Amino acid sequence: MRVLLYFEDANGIKNSGIGRARSHQMRALKSAGIDFSENPKDGPFDLAHINTLWAKSHRVLRNCQKQGIPVIVHGHSTYEDFRRSFRCWKMIEPTFDRQIRYMYSRADYIITPTPYSRDLIDGYGFHKKVVAISNGIDCQEYQEDLEAQKEFRETFGLKEGEPFVMGVGFPFERKGILDYFEVAKHFPNVKFFWFGHLAGILTQEKILKAIRHKPANVILPGYVKGRLIHGAYQTATCLFFPSYEETEGIVVLEALASHCPLLVRDIGVYHPWLQDGVNAHFGKTNDDFVKTIDAFLKNGENQAILDAGYAVAQERSLTKIGEQLKGAYEDAINLYHEKHQ
Repeated sequence: MRVLLYFEDANGIKNSGIGRARSHQMRALKSAGIDFSENPKDGPFDLAHINTLWAKSHRVLRNCQKQGIPVIVHGHSTYEDFRRSFRCWKMIEPTFDRQIRYMYSRADYIITPTPYSRDLIDGYGFHKKVVAISNGIDCQEYQEDLEAQKEFRETFGLKEGEPFVMGVGFPFERKGILDYFEVAKHFPNVKFFWFGHLAGILTQEKILKAIRHKPANVILPGYVKGRLIHGAYQTATCLFFPSYEETEGIVVLEALASHCPLLVRDIGVYHPWLQDGVNAHFGKTNDDFVKTIDAFLKNGENQAILDAGYAVAQERSLTKIGEQLKGAYEDAINLYHEKHQ
């Protein structure tokens, strides 16, 4: 089997969740022994797996289907998760929705990260087979690294053992950054880091204003990767991720793989694979978040919850994801040929 794995503008998306998914997919396919190329001209292909929604992706889809190549479109995005994101999102939303409709309605098969996003896409009425396969995580990459922890603390002036809370993501309203700031105000003596960057021209004005008036204990280092972000996950009091909408949340998997205590908003995407008080902690309101963070600061996290969270990450190892992708590819090819006999 030879597969076209297509990501439009791969360099431009490298710091996004889809960029992380690209890296994970490539490693997963290699682990499963699947021959693939990212270049549409490097055929012939038995299958195309397209991960982006824009104009060049449209052309790749059309060209593949003209050649009789079945096309999987990856459902990284939904109508719901575009809302309250970029500047002028309400003006852009109709165009974005058309991109989703164009790609998903013409796909032969759709893969999306979670049962929640599967049900959303299935509900759009495109009448395509939709399967849920996690973006996956490399647990080995997040194994304990004392030097990375030390490097992170030295870089950001944190004393050994000093507590801090971390958040990760684009500074979107949807990601909950405004709530993050409000919760941080309750802990003026604790540093709250939010890792992530978005050009000012793309950022909502209300977010820019909130950043200008952020609490003094909130630190915005921008996009951080490699050893520094690994050190952060491994030594943080918790990952506080109050996002209102996700299709999975790779940062959640990164926290679980790092044995980092996890506090998320109680939203549909985490059901049923996360459970409050079993492998993570849920909250519905800022008061809930304040109470849980206060408990973390006073008592730490229960080791059994950390271990259960790590088991969730292990179930989404890239080796297992590679085998699941291979199975979906074979299924998509078989369904295509049955349909076109």
